[in-house]
Amino acid sequence: MCGIAGIINLDHKEYDNLSRDLQLMNSIQAHRGPDDQSIWIHSNRHIGFAHRRLSIIDLSKGTQPMTDKMGNSICYNGEIYNYIELKNELKDYPFCTDSDTEVILAAYNKWGANCLEHLRGMFSFAIWDEANNHLFCARDRFGIKPFYYTVVNNVFFFASEVKSLLSFLSKIDINIDALKEYLIFQLYLGNKTLFQNINELPPAHSLRLKNGVIEKNQYWEVYYNVDFDHTDKYFQDKLKYLIEDSVKFHLRSDVPVGAYLSGGIDSSIVSSLASDYQSETFKAFTGKFDYGPLFDESIYAKKLAEMKNIDLHEISITSQDFLDSIQKVIYHLDYPVAGPGSFPQFLVSKLASKHRKVVLGGQGGDEIFGGYVRYLIAYFEQCIKGAIEGTLNNGNFIVTYESIIPNLIALNNYKSLLQEFWRKGIFENLDQRYYRLINRFSDFDNEVRWDELGDYAPFEHFQQIFNKDNVGSNSYFDKMTHFDFKTLLPALLQIEDRMSMAHGLESRVPFLDHPLVEFAATMPSDIKFKNGTLKKVLIITMKNSLPNLIVERKNKMGFPVPLNEWLKGDLYTFVYDIFNSQKAKERPFFNSEVILKNFSKEHKFSRKIWGLLSLELWMQCFIDNTAQRTIN
Repeated sequence: MCGIAGIINLDHKEYDNLSRDLQLMNSIQAHRGPDDQSIWIHSNRHIGFAHRRLSIIDLSKGTQPMTDKMGNSICYNGEIYNYIELKNELKDYPFCTDSDTEVILAAYNKWGANCLEHLRGMFSFAIWDEANNHLFCARDRFGIKPFYYTVVNNVFFFASEVKSLLSFLSKIDINIDALKEYLIFQLYLGNKTLFQNINELPPAHSLRLKNGVIEKNQYWEVYYNVDFDHTDKYFQDKLKYLIEDSVKFHLRSDVPVGAYLSGGIDSSIVSSLASDYQSETFKAFTGKFDYGPLFDESIYAKKLAEMKNIDLHEISITSQDFLDSIQKVIYHLDYPVAGPGSFPQFLVSKLASKHRKVVLGGQGGDEIFGGYVRYLIAYFEQCIKGAIEGTLNNGNFIVTYESIIPNLIALNNYKSLLQEFWRKGIFENLDQRYYRLINRFSDFDNEVRWDELGDYAPFEHFQQIFNKDNVGSNSYFDKMTHFDFKTLLPALLQIEDRMSMAHGLESRVPFLDHPLVEFAATMPSDIKFKNGTLKKVLIITMKNSLPNLIVERKNKMGFPVPLNEWLKGDLYTFVYDIFNSQKAKERPFFNSEVILKNFSKEHKFSRKIWGLLSLELWMQCFIDNTAQRTIN
């Protein structure tokens, strides 16, 4: 796990101050690789790479950027978990190290761009192909590792983090279309970022830069070709094998590995299996808020730790921690995304970094197996509609409304969401209903001046993803999970990457192993969502690895932050001062007076204030005060 950056003059002319600018990019990303740093510059001085290293595999000889005997050079961030198997397959290559970095070079030498089909892991990299005189870049299938780029004055710049690119922009502006998407979804669609003229290479894409032309190619897709020919037991047996196999591969490391353990199903499965495969006592890390049972699931983490003899390290997070760290969180995120979970993850990552350089996490389980409560809300509405219209037996319903009823207790903390969801329409088309369910705009009350945000309609882009033809048209459940897989998951992975790397910590996500993801996509929805139980097949399959307290829990929490509770007390003055500043009052897109008037009215799980506060702090850091680009 590392930080990468690079510069290439598209005219193939010498780039002035190449060494200086590469060193600058490296210094800004120093937190990503505290163990080593290096730069590589082509003899023609038209291209160069910068690298910060967090040493995990081949600690002594894996230094980057790395150049092979053919003159190809690589700058790489991530882990290729099947590097040992690939090295055996590529035995004719003259290896000089035991690193996975050199395995990528060898794979590219043999297969060219098709090397991506052979890589099992998380990665973003750039390879200068000397013989063909072009740059080849790629990002892993799920977007676990970041890759940003921009073109300024016919020079291509790339980096692991946006902040390393900002110094090369003539002006830092807000991408208004992206801002609109953030206000509606708290994430971004496609390759947009909140910065104008800075793009993100999408997951599962490669980029070739030759003769001054940028060409992008999607090399992988997940297809929901549902398998109706096998039994529940077949799916459970194969799923168990694939999960166990993935965890074993993700434990490959030349340094000790630990895990995040929230107490939820996903992180508990990963931690439980990882502890089984380690000879020494396994370390795990969790956080909690001392603000009542609605904000504390540490009881579940402790129960698993007790069952598996895991050395559990815990941190209690307070409102003072929020005040002390929130500006660092916003800085390290590059730009706001998703909910307030980034704040506690920043602190748990800091705790973990004191004991481990690598941790495993449970990210991806909700999107692959269907773990979000909103799926239950949306499907329940469709069951009611089917019962009224007499269409429940037409084959489109994977569960009946009768079977859902016992599981509706999971909606107990979501009454306000239900009220809002049904307040504005009911029984519309499936894409319209899910758009309403995830639309954060409905939570606003004139805080945003929408007429200043242009004519772009995010719903049309939403529809393109929601109704994409790689998902069966009859499966509402698959359409919902697929949309989140393509949009929410990359947003959460941005948090996963930035909050861990802020402390020089590598985070690995075993559920995002492409053989496992491809297999899960073939499962019929009524196996994943049996009788309206979220992630049913995952729970049944892995129940023997977990204590009953976790297997039988109904109250999915997802690390909720008592932000709106704190706003009524300890954080009131802080937030009031933020939105009462002169800069905040002058924002063209927001009405700070309305924000101040309404922020104390939010219910405990509303994310409106988090979204607006994140934006304002981001604008203070990156728009108002560019000197803050290198905050520590």
